[in-house]
Amino acid sequence: MSPTESSSLPETDLARINRWIQKENDRTPLEARDKVRVEADHDGRSVTIFECHRPWDLDQTDPEWTRLPLARLRYSKSHRSWTLFWSDQNSKFHLYDLIKPTSDVEALLREIDRDPTSIFWG
Repeated sequence: MSPTESSSLPETDLARINRWIQKENDRTPLEARDKVRVEADHDGRSVTIFECHRPWDLDQTDPEWTRLPLARLRYSKSHRSWTLFWSDQNSKFHLYDLIKPTSDVEALLREIDRDPTSIFWG
């Protein structure tokens, strides 16, 4: 996860998110690990999780991976809680209302994994 600016996000929660991303990448079959991965970026108030795909045209001189936003975890410093958002086909984020804001960021990561509506992983 790479910061885009100085962060006021809880370091322990960022570490939890990083461990979750590593776990997601470790679950990818070995034969697909050079084709797909999960990444995250964060700014001062949120973490955006991406599903990344290798370019189909590997003959490009500098092929960039495609990054599709899956979810955003937004932190409220005043409430000390995280809120989960999902991304539509236009990469616009919407409130995910099946789980309430929580101080437990891992609860939101479990909800992304659980994905009862297939809104995150399809």
